[in-house]
Amino acid sequence: MPKPSTNKNRLWRWGKELILMIVLLTIISIGLDLWRSQHIPKGQEPILNVIDINGEQINLAKLSADKPIIVYFWATWCSACKITSPSVNWLAQDYPTISIAIRSKDNETLKAYMKYHDYDFKVINDLNGSISKQWGISATPTIMVVKQDKIVSITTGVTSPIGIWLRYHLA
Repeated sequence: MPKPSTNKNRLWRWGKELILMIVLLTIISIGLDLWRSQHIPKGQEPILNVIDINGEQINLAKLSADKPIIVYFWATWCSACKITSPSVNWLAQDYPTISIAIRSKDNETLKAYMKYHDYDFKVINDLNGSISKQWGISATPTIMVVKQDKIVSITTGVTSPIGIWLRYHLA
């Protein structure tokens, strides 16, 4: 029978290794985020005054004047977006959210995709990628928080609902 102190030492060692792994993954994640978002201009965002897939006029400057807004760049063909989109949809129930679907076919296809996945967030169709290019987007998914017509937070890749929620509230 092993001594209790040996089990305690083993547990302590595993705990330290777990904490070290979490710290390392956090550092790597932040580094990747910074590298993938290096071409996105922080501060004043490009003008976004367009019509969404349902024919509604979207003016980001007006929408972000009073409170922060989540701007979500994604694509139907993006595997990481399939993980992040449910989180964005959940947050969109309580927080203003606009999404830009990059090169994801026509409006009718996007509407069918949204209905199939039961997503309710607003979608702007960036059919030829011009909006994402103007914003400097090089990776999907990319989530920004825009406040008073300025980009205040950027993250790329898979993000948890808590991560998006924190970025929104820290804006």
